[in-house]
Amino acid sequence: MLKTTDPMSVSDPELFRVTIGSATPLGAQLDQAGCNFAVHGGEAKYIELCLFDECERQIAQFILPGKHGYVHFGHVPGVRAGQLYAFRAYGDYQPEHGLRYDQRKLLLDPYAKAINRPILWDAAAYDEDSAAMLPKCVVVDDDFDWQGVARPGYSLSQTILYETHVRGFSKLHPEVPTPYQGTYLGMCSKPAIDHLKQLGVTAVQLLPVASFMSEPRLKGLGLSNYWGYNPLLFMAPDPRYAVSDAVSEFKQMVRELHRAGIEVILDVVYNHTAESGDDGPSLSFRGLDNRRYYLFDHVGDTPEYHHYTNNTGCGNSVSFDHDVTLQLVLDTLRYWYCEMGVDGFRFDLAVSLGREHNRFKTDASFFRALRQDPSLKGVKLIAEPWDIGYDGYQLGRFPSNWMECNDRYRDNLRGFWRGDRVGVGELATRLMGSRDFFLPSRRSIHTSVNYICYHDGFTLHDLVSYEQRHNHANGEANRDGHGHNLSANYGEEGESDNAAILDLRFQQKRNLIMCLMLSQGVPHFLGGDELSRTQRGNNNAYCQNNPISWYDWQLGDRESQFLEFVQQLIKLRRDNPVFHQLKLASDTFERKLDYQHAVHWYREDGNAMHQSDWHCAERQSVMVEIVGLKGEACRWLWLINASEHAQKFRLPATKQLQRWSLRVDSSLTNKLTTLESHKVTLAPRTMMLMEQQ
Repeated sequence: MLKTTDPMSVSDPELFRVTIGSATPLGAQLDQAGCNFAVHGGEAKYIELCLFDECERQIAQFILPGKHGYVHFGHVPGVRAGQLYAFRAYGDYQPEHGLRYDQRKLLLDPYAKAINRPILWDAAAYDEDSAAMLPKCVVVDDDFDWQGVARPGYSLSQTILYETHVRGFSKLHPEVPTPYQGTYLGMCSKPAIDHLKQLGVTAVQLLPVASFMSEPRLKGLGLSNYWGYNPLLFMAPDPRYAVSDAVSEFKQMVRELHRAGIEVILDVVYNHTAESGDDGPSLSFRGLDNRRYYLFDHVGDTPEYHHYTNNTGCGNSVSFDHDVTLQLVLDTLRYWYCEMGVDGFRFDLAVSLGREHNRFKTDASFFRALRQDPSLKGVKLIAEPWDIGYDGYQLGRFPSNWMECNDRYRDNLRGFWRGDRVGVGELATRLMGSRDFFLPSRRSIHTSVNYICYHDGFTLHDLVSYEQRHNHANGEANRDGHGHNLSANYGEEGESDNAAILDLRFQQKRNLIMCLMLSQGVPHFLGGDELSRTQRGNNNAYCQNNPISWYDWQLGDRESQFLEFVQQLIKLRRDNPVFHQLKLASDTFERKLDYQHAVHWYREDGNAMHQSDWHCAERQSVMVEIVGLKGEACRWLWLINASEHAQKFRLPATKQLQRWSLRVDSSLTNKLTTLESHKVTLAPRTMMLMEQQ
């Protein structure tokens, strides 16, 4: 057991002194006289504030003189923005009781808004005194000139998400200035914004940017956690993506994206931290209040403090059973939304946030507190509705103000176009907003976040090029990553020079993207898919900070044609409310005094679908008719043929011959712009969308 000693309060009185200060707010708060420091310390006897110069040499240390409950605080006159600081906690080191106070370990402030360098694991530097290993927290001045730029404020019906990594997006872009490639400033450079606007998306959903540390295991393999899903500080933007000042450059990125009419959604990770499991390091939370910040396995009602609960697969699980964590997460969300200007959040493994005493609750404290917070009324909320813990799959059970990532949409659409026995019944349900999970009486038709590909898995191009994962570069003998990808290679594994194979692959990509953009719900588009980006068959590229993950902006003819197709589909969706704001009589979550649309489903012979047709798993063809009833004169006909043979369709009977305008042909082979016939033949694996003239 580590012997507990009382600290010595040492400082240069010519530089700094400390006064009692205030217990609120937590973190480092500047005022005209100096800076107030407040930190939650649990059962710590003392908390020591350490100040450092720009070379990280310690120049002062103080015992925080104030204490209120578990919060230690003090005010230091003369401190200005840019001051480096950290803490040490003094108390009992009794791991068997959950106490891990160790004055040899420098601790980062959970409320730090910036750090002076990335957090890099170094076992030798961590041993004994860890001050040399850890970066230092930075006192931040929140002032920033937003130049009057307002949030775009898109409704959910208008939203089209574009998921991307800050570094990967611009790292290889030839038109982004070299110093800005792979940075926040690269993300908001003119070439980047031009591409996003031409594509037509309304929001970038950024992979985690909060300060993180790569797992020690990856360092031993010569790799790093590229995705950033191993956070330590929830408020501080990671300096890896900054030229010089992560906070101001992040704000500049948000401002310029907003100026261009593009929202910013952050992928946030509150379910675990980089301190890992039973043998992990003390870097912040563990050294300040291990027992309240984390969950532990129990024997009866007794916690086993040597066994961290692992609902995440990352070694630990953050506890939402205690107010200290709830307050931290809500304060963090307010900071990113109100101060940093972001428009919404995608919550990684979000079931962990709603689990109380090992049970997921739709009315959990976090959900209720977030919903009533007046500062967060306009925020967009997206749940990844699962984790690996008990009762961990909760698709459809989040509160009504949340959107949810819909993996059933992904699997059904992939399977249908691959030729699996999915059936048009499942397809129809997914295209119309997955109302089996998101009941029309309880959830908006925009609840489902529809996606074909996400960051974790194959890119769209790899989905139609590989039947097996190829993750050998990850150093785990190809055992990592998901084995159930619902992918196909169409005749040759990986890259091919066979023109017929390439034509079919691009055809399937067009089918999948066409479904995505014409489905009810919020479309989630994996950044780089419009460029036909490949990860060389790696479906778990979390540790590949290299060209495997970076976007290749050099396009051939097929790639350029596909990019143009995606741009046209997104424009079609945005220009026609029927594809993003369908109003049906059965949707009663939002009060509709006068619904506008009706949807009809037909077999290939032009007759209405029978009950047996819906339950036939072998059926691969169907027609969808969407008709405007009141206030919107429109009629659309969507023909779908996922079979491997040409399919004849007889259009639904009408009183007079209809003239149709061909809007989209996924085969790109039909040169007709108008159709005056009752019969249409679709090529194999083809869709056609027509609008009545």
